[in-house]
Amino acid sequence: ERRDEMFFLKKLITSLIIPPGVFIVLFLLIAFFARKNSKKVYVASLAGAVLLYLLSIGPVKDLLLMPLEREYKKPSSLYADAIVVLGGGVYGSGTLKGASVRRLMGGYILHRKTGLPLILSGGAPTGGKKEALYMKELLLSIGADPGNIYTDQESRDTYENALYVKRICKEIGCARVILVTSAFHMGRSVMVFKKLGFEVVPYPVDYRYGGIYNLYSFLPSAGSLVNSSIAIKEYIGRVYYYLIMLFR
Repeated sequence: ERRDEMFFLKKLITSLIIPPGVFIVLFLLIAFFARKNSKKVYVASLAGAVLLYLLSIGPVKDLLLMPLEREYKKPSSLYADAIVVLGGGVYGSGTLKGASVRRLMGGYILHRKTGLPLILSGGAPTGGKKEALYMKELLLSIGADPGNIYTDQESRDTYENALYVKRICKEIGCARVILVTSAFHMGRSVMVFKKLGFEVVPYPVDYRYGGIYNLYSFLPSAGSLVNSSIAIKEYIGRVYYYLIMLFR
């Protein structure tokens, strides 16, 4: 029991001295010293601390992600003409981000299971080497057949993913695709791909929802803050794309 208490204390101290915990503490200190001199600063600092704390804990992160990730389940039928994998980002060093790797591996497993061709979609929004090329290189390094892989190297966002994939599909003769992307991103992707005339079989991967909580789940963490930010960005993206699709 003593060791459990010491372990929790270590985790608590660690969570408070590294971001985002250290910023929560700073907000609280500002609120404390401003409580008598400036009501506006006190309220703003306290609100900042509360908001940052909430966005940095597991239960709130899951509350934001749950509606996004439960929209589509793994399909029972994999009947399609091709598998489309949407890129999830690449670091400046050329290393694929975790989301991109998880999407890619999900698509590759489907490719091995079904024999369907793979279409990898991802350009370089901020310059550098095209993400789809990094994705292809990784697949080739584990023995994938290059003749069964197509790349869209121009897309910079979800709409362009669908637009450039459609051009590839016209060339190779496919209309019904298995769409592989992160579960939180699937709803927006399906909306855009359908709007551009695809028949879509959603195949979500890269789930972020946890659903199991203990005392440690209520300590602020950078991971939870990142995933909360991803969820909020996705909600904003859905509204934006809904409006764009509405007037196209």
